[in-house]
Amino acid sequence: MFSAENGQDALVLFTSEDLDLVILDYAMPGMNGDVVAKKMKELKSDLPIIMLSAYVDLPKETLALVDKSLTKGEVPKVLLDAIRQLLDDRHELRSSAISAE
Repeated sequence: MFSAENGQDALVLFTSEDLDLVILDYAMPGMNGDVVAKKMKELKSDLPIIMLSAYVDLPKETLALVDKSLTKGEVPKVLLDAIRQLLDDRHELRSSAISAE
């Protein structure tokens, strides 16, 4: 598990590490999570991104950039279930792609 203190550091980690999933905050120093998510999806469109934010009404454009959006007030089980589901979905897609070859 890795963590970054700002969007720029998150992008450095994203490009230098082999990640399975990313959890971003919307409000981060330097650049908001939507900008970071857009750059990440441009680099690795299949990597799941969860936007975890205190903001309840994120812009639709932001929500379109991520695979799941949760508010920080959610119970931990909701976050864990979302992580599990996205990782399972990604695994199934990879398995299907390998089978098709």
